[in-house]
Amino acid sequence: MRPEQGQVLHFSEDPTIERFAPHVAPTSARKEAYVWAVGHDRCPDYWFPRACPRAMAWVGPRTTQEDRSRIIGAGCGERVHAIEYGWLEALRKVELYAYRLAAADFEPIGDPPNAMVSTVPVTPLGPPERVGDLFELHEEAGIQLRVLPSLWPFWDEVIESTLEFSGIRLRNARR
Repeated sequence: MRPEQGQVLHFSEDPTIERFAPHVAPTSARKEAYVWAVGHDRCPDYWFPRACPRAMAWVGPRTTQEDRSRIIGAGCGERVHAIEYGWLEALRKVELYAYRLAAADFEPIGDPPNAMVSTVPVTPLGPPERVGDLFELHEEAGIQLRVLPSLWPFWDEVIESTLEFSGIRLRNARR
């Protein structure tokens, strides 16, 4: 589930959205009103239930072989996503939808860019598409999916490594 050329995607559990209006997300540290979306490379970050905490790491240009082997694992690809056991059933059952949006309405945000934002209302290019089996998406993309008792020991190792990383909804992770 990736955007086509000239598109970005917005993932949601709500299949009834007809128009996206800029707003200040309650979970955002930013105070500007945006419509949020992602491009091709960041779509896998959102192949999860919305509230699901996830820790993700991938090989980047500065990644050492030692960190790659230690955190991702030998022969395990270039990317790993981790969730907690308490979210496994939700990952299996969630009905997730993707909205295709015109990329021309968006600009990158973050350094390095981690999302696309628009400051104007945006209408989807068509009806939402059901994303489907999230385990299958991970497998097809070659992304290792780990299920852990707690994300924190993994996250602590990731953020001290040379891997690139992202953590989403970590406030929902077990302490």
